[in-house]
Amino acid sequence: MDRTPSKPMAALWMAGWLALMLMIAVAGRETTRELNVFEVMEARSILGLLMLSPLIHVNGGLAAMWTSRPLQHIGRNLVHYAGQIGWFFALTLIPLGQVVSIEFTMPIWTAILAATFLGERMTVWKTTAIVLGLVGVIIIVRPGTSEINPGQLIALAAAVAFGISIAMMKSLTRTESTLSIIFWMLLIQAAAGFLPALYVWQWPSAYAWGFIVVIAFCGTFSHYCMARAMLYADATVVLPMDFLRVPLTATAGWLIYSERLDLFTLLGAALILTGNLLNLKAADPAPARVSA
Repeated sequence: MDRTPSKPMAALWMAGWLALMLMIAVAGRETTRELNVFEVMEARSILGLLMLSPLIHVNGGLAAMWTSRPLQHIGRNLVHYAGQIGWFFALTLIPLGQVVSIEFTMPIWTAILAATFLGERMTVWKTTAIVLGLVGVIIIVRPGTSEINPGQLIALAAAVAFGISIAMMKSLTRTESTLSIIFWMLLIQAAAGFLPALYVWQWPSAYAWGFIVVIAFCGTFSHYCMARAMLYADATVVLPMDFLRVPLTATAGWLIYSERLDLFTLLGAALILTGNLLNLKAADPAPARVSA
């Protein structure tokens, strides 16, 4: 089904994405104060499957989730799972705004991998984005000037894993629906994390359970909001809205946890986001109408 292009509708769905991603960051910080990350991830995957089941039901049931590319789903989701584990660990070690700033290097790694393995052309704008992003990371981490916080390296490794995951997902979207990709993500990650979660399991308090439900809901339907936004506007319109996550998350860290971002983090984040904007501005426009 076609959708008429609508920037207000795209902005509305992106507002949902931003709100859900902001809640994940805070909920992740709160749950990992009490629980092991593996346990949080396992509960998130299982609850996410339950929450996704109504959508699966109205879209043809489990039969519609059948895939002819199981190995690609497994590879993609094991990498994505590792990235999510790293992202949650980083939340416990460095300020929220710094985690999200480093996370925005993800398009760098996606561009490199897409050019290497998917045959996408490496333009001067993509190269500029990569250079600015790398300089931004160096400014944030500042190797050689002080002891590097392990959380920064973990966040960077998570961003690389997310970049690999996105490049692999771009290949999957050629044959798979968004709902199918999310379904296999939750199912594979639930299976991958079952034994580690069982080993570290302790029964969560009511407080932690509340935040686990928030993580499961937001982690499952944030992707749906992004996909819906893409139906109503080009990527060059939608994706720059995501950059609001950096100041919003930094503000949440300041208000809730009294975290302050230093000048180096702000400058590094500005360079990373500038590179992404230049890359998006130079991207080829998508068709005026997009199929659901």
